Amino acid sequence: MASDGTALTELCLEDWWWARSRNDDDCGTATGDAADASIPDSTTTAGDAHLDTVVLIAPEHRASEGARDIFRRTSAWLRAYFTGERPDFGSAPPLHAQGTPFQHEVWDLIAEIPYGRTVSYGDIAAELAERRGGGRMAAQAVGGAVKRNPITIIVPCHRVVGSGRSFGGYGGRLDIKATLLDLEGVDLSRFDL
Repeated sequence: MASDGTALTELCLEDWWWARSRNDDDCGTATGDAADASIPDSTTTAGDAHLDTVVLIAPEHRASEGARDIFRRTSAWLRAYFTGERPDFGSAPPLHAQGTPFQHEVWDLIAEIPYGRTVSYGDIAAELAERRGGGRMAAQAVGGAVKRNPITIIVPCHRVVGSGRSFGGYGGRLDIKATLLDLEGVDLSRFDL
């Protein structure tokens, strides 16, 4: 998790493709025993996936009560999600993802995908084209924006799949995507896994 002190700016899995390139020296970190940061421990088990909270706080916000509040709210949202309470997007903490205007358009559409449902990259491209007043939109362009979603699970990019029986990709590993969708009750037998 990362915050700018007023909103959640990043929520990714340890194995997320871009998380490995982050310079952790630029941030304060709390893992495992998050009590030192006054943040509830959010170690959670979902199916076979074991998920630990890693909190990154930019140095200028390290002592910020605002950042701690964002992390508490994020932890509560995640706890509700992993215990099957189906928290909605409206109950999430404020979000401030860094991205292009196009990426934000795609992420906004992803945020509308209901719990337990999946939508294809092509469906998102068609919806985005319609909202823009017609024309065409490439599913590959949508895939690029989905791949760069910095706030996983809350902005549920795991609910975006390929066409037909294609499962699509997932930056945090396909087994975790399958675990998240299974947790939501999605019938995984319709995909070629």
